[in-house]
Amino acid sequence: MDNLRFEVVKEAFRKRPVELEIPKEQRPSGLFGKYVFNREKMFKYLPIDIFNKMMDVMENGERLDRSIADGVANGMKKWAEDNGVTHYTHWFQPLTEGTAEKHDSFIEPDGKGGMIEEFSGKLLVQQEPDASSFPSGGIRNTFEARGYSAWDPTSPVFIIDDTLCIPTIFISYTGESLDYKAPLLRSLRAVDNAAKEVCQYFYSDVKKVHTNLGWEQEYFLVDEDLYFARPDLMLTGRTLMGHDSAKNQQMEDHYFGTIPERVQAFMKELEIRALELGIPVKTRHNEVAPGQFELAPIFEECNLAVDHNMLLMAVMKKVAHRHSFRVLLHEKPFAGINGSGKHNNWSLSTDTGILLHKNGKNANDNLRFVVFVVETLMGVYKHNGVLKASVMSATNDHRLGANEAPPAIISSFLGKQISDLLEHIEKADKKNLFSMKGKQGMQLDIPEIPELLIDNTDRNRTSPFAFTGNRFELRAVGSEANCASALIVLNTAVAEALTNFKQRVDALISRGEDQTSAIIEVIREDIKICKPIHFDGNGYSEEWKEEAAKRGLDCEASCPVCFDAYLHDDSVRMFEQMNVMTRSELEARNEVKWETYTKKIQIEARVMGDLAMNHIIPVVTHYQSRLAKNVSSMINIFGKEEGERITKRNIKILKEIAERIQTIETGVDELIEARKVANKIDSQREKAIAYHDNIVPQMEKIRYQIDKLELIVSDEMWTLPKYRELLFIR
Repeated sequence: MDNLRFEVVKEAFRKRPVELEIPKEQRPSGLFGKYVFNREKMFKYLPIDIFNKMMDVMENGERLDRSIADGVANGMKKWAEDNGVTHYTHWFQPLTEGTAEKHDSFIEPDGKGGMIEEFSGKLLVQQEPDASSFPSGGIRNTFEARGYSAWDPTSPVFIIDDTLCIPTIFISYTGESLDYKAPLLRSLRAVDNAAKEVCQYFYSDVKKVHTNLGWEQEYFLVDEDLYFARPDLMLTGRTLMGHDSAKNQQMEDHYFGTIPERVQAFMKELEIRALELGIPVKTRHNEVAPGQFELAPIFEECNLAVDHNMLLMAVMKKVAHRHSFRVLLHEKPFAGINGSGKHNNWSLSTDTGILLHKNGKNANDNLRFVVFVVETLMGVYKHNGVLKASVMSATNDHRLGANEAPPAIISSFLGKQISDLLEHIEKADKKNLFSMKGKQGMQLDIPEIPELLIDNTDRNRTSPFAFTGNRFELRAVGSEANCASALIVLNTAVAEALTNFKQRVDALISRGEDQTSAIIEVIREDIKICKPIHFDGNGYSEEWKEEAAKRGLDCEASCPVCFDAYLHDDSVRMFEQMNVMTRSELEARNEVKWETYTKKIQIEARVMGDLAMNHIIPVVTHYQSRLAKNVSSMINIFGKEEGERITKRNIKILKEIAERIQTIETGVDELIEARKVANKIDSQREKAIAYHDNIVPQMEKIRYQIDKLELIVSDEMWTLPKYRELLFIR
């Protein structure tokens, strides 16, 4: 049988860019929102009174009036049918890091032996999908199938192929959340309420505070034929073995380089499909590693941005298949080169157009700016452990701290100007720090904050949570993660900090202190408290790890142990007081996190054992036999002494192969036994820790031996596509 590797390499070389059918509306503005039931479509398909009520729901956060549900559903159905839609689904985000959908057709029995097409408000607003097959962490019994999905009217309905997709939350029969969207919406409400109250100190006309999110999606593209020849990629999303290519990213010639033709065609179609679904994609480019790329949209309201990211990841996979690619969203699909993240650019803005983390042109605006920067840092400082836990996973564990991504210690880079500003406020004499100028307002005795913060344009890339001029950038989020996981924590932590800030300021005011003076008093105190989270240096250095521990920051590196932070008393108190999640929900989610971690490592270990014993060792043994036959032949021809002399290298290789094979076989046996021991552990937490401590290191030992054998065995015999082929054939 021919070597499959060479067959798929040959096939990959033959491929050319896919010819695209360009829509008539070639401009992005013409394509945007084509398959979204947005405001424009609502105005066309809904009665004006229902349209106005929907605007109140979407823009002002008003509760959805069930009485209009039938009218909305009827308009949606008309629009959907005009676009060839025959089915509908509630589209939700269970605790699987993906999305879920069950398609139903519009048809219903007419009671006369026939069928009619119908879509009621009841079907739009609520469904009862089988919840028994989704992770719940013990919140619900597996024999109780009931769960509810409920429409989220703040996220527009959209069309995929012939199906109307309705974004929903997913909750248990008893009301606990089983998804990411429900707690995200609660966290957005919490930060809105808290920030709105603080805004009243500065602007009396603010009625709502929006949370903004701009994500940056990194990914790898691998030729589909090469992908199918790698069982580890197919089953785990990453290469469990594979030696470095002689050339990878050391020449630094891929980042922002010319986009390969096949990739360009893929990107072009992806942008078209994304724009049609209302995803405002803007930036595309090569990333640092070979075969790695990035796509980023314009920032949006947080809930919508999260939905769009989940949708985009699904669309990417479909479009990639059309171009004979596979998208790899795993955070570390290849060892030795950069992994993939998803930077989350986060900010707050008011309904009056004020960006709360942006400096202003007067003292009032600048004091507001300082308040929101400092209280954000307070939230991150107080809950740095749980924020780190929110981005940890079995996959992101490979990337964090790998000198290509932020370390697994949460800190914040501020830049010299902001650092100097906060230090000045902290240490200056309060009496001289500000003065009142009658009706003209106040004058702060602080260095003027320039309109453009120049020093923040060249940012510290080792910082997990960096201030970038008018927003914070959370860089620790993994490429395949649901952004909501981290944002639930960040929003809630900031909401708690702002709530606490206002309580203390109001207390001072009630005792007769001037408002501005009270604000500065509290801010000075908080600057001192949250100082440990501020670090502008090299996050990869060993010195920082020691310093971070001294500062009291969470330095835990074990992924399963990191999840403990969710159940710390201060974490539970924060989530409950902000009405985001209850203790039982947090406990359940941790059970899911530990179980998910275990299952992912379990699958990887089983795949590695299979590849080692059924792919690698047979090939290596075959090569070993060829070498042994060569040595034997030389000895027969030239005699023992001369034959051994001229085959000295081959004899050395034979010995090395034998030793490495033995190490692999022993390692696989030990790996199996370690799994058996771990699988007997009842506690999901302890089982996950056992997999982290005992199985993962054993897998690394086996990989080391296999990667060394890859360099020894004849290239023509090696069956798995190598890194040079996976990374550079596109």
